[in-house]
Amino acid sequence: MEIRVPFLDLKNEHAPLREEFDQAIRQVIDSSAFAGGPFVTKFEEEFAAFCECKHAIGLGSGTEAIWLVLLALGIGPGDEVITVPSTFMATAEAITYCGATPVFVDIDERTYTMDVTALEAVITKRTKAIMPVHLFGQPADLDPIMKIARAHKLFVIEDAAQAHGAEYKGRKAGTIGDAGCFSFYPGKNLGAFGEAGAVITNDSDLQEKIRILRDHGQVRKYYHTMIGWNCRMDGIQGAVLSVKLRGLARGNELRRAHANKYNEAFADMEQIIAPVEAAYAKHVYHVYAIRVQERNDVIEFLTKKGIGYGVHYPVPVHLQHAYRDLGYAKGAFPVAERTAEEFLSLPMYPGLTQTQRNLVIDAVKDCVAAPALT
Repeated sequence: MEIRVPFLDLKNEHAPLREEFDQAIRQVIDSSAFAGGPFVTKFEEEFAAFCECKHAIGLGSGTEAIWLVLLALGIGPGDEVITVPSTFMATAEAITYCGATPVFVDIDERTYTMDVTALEAVITKRTKAIMPVHLFGQPADLDPIMKIARAHKLFVIEDAAQAHGAEYKGRKAGTIGDAGCFSFYPGKNLGAFGEAGAVITNDSDLQEKIRILRDHGQVRKYYHTMIGWNCRMDGIQGAVLSVKLRGLARGNELRRAHANKYNEAFADMEQIIAPVEAAYAKHVYHVYAIRVQERNDVIEFLTKKGIGYGVHYPVPVHLQHAYRDLGYAKGAFPVAERTAEEFLSLPMYPGLTQTQRNLVIDAVKDCVAAPALT
């Protein structure tokens, strides 16, 4: 089947920047600054400025970003970290890998982010942090989360892996809590040419600990003050990200424009629940996920029409086999479970053309209006 509209089109996104990428990578090769080094430092400074915060620490992945923040905050065995089950597995994995236990709360029906009304009920003496997830590019409602956290003397770590440039009440995602964690996986709004991630923070002591942890616990070469790990960002990734960062704000605006057109097209269709932008938020639509019944039928129809799609995420984390020992049963978090069965992600990237967008809209409309789905 011919793909008329790909779900993601990195080839076309990268094509206009090819010469800049070639030059940036040549500079890394010429200087042999492959592991960390000046190109990573340059990107860190640029990304911190973009996020309007004091510090950015380049790392090998978004998973490492969460893990190292937890370690740097002293979170470990016997501790609990509250998060949501509607997220990529990495959110919970990082909690587990520092020895702590993930504790889940359900998500809000409209924003798909942490349901703050359920938060205080799961706080215990073992709770050390709250980790809201800015799912699909929409920030969680951070003011009430911060208020609860401060009342209980808890850290707040923002999982902003899908929220590059998103805003909460005019402030960049990742800057409200104690730290923000980003992934630069290639398909993200700001994507590398492989694996990469970063932590942003305004806490100078915290950023220093993370920098030491990412480089085998070294304060300088061969002098180790902590037991760390190898989590450095590659020089090539830093150089590439510097090139791509210049287009991030424009890319986010194009995503928002595409989302508005999708929303207008689906507004009168009862069979589709389109995403909403919270009143407090600037959504950057890393993923544009509608909710539909009979998702498999819709997927089959889109496939026949040559329309790409994604499913984020079909099994909530609390129901994953890997976390069966936590003891959560089906029905524990009904909103997360229901949306997991209904989410269908449509093509969403800056270079999506009007023709492509209309093909997606027409295909979705034709499908959900079919007798079998009504």
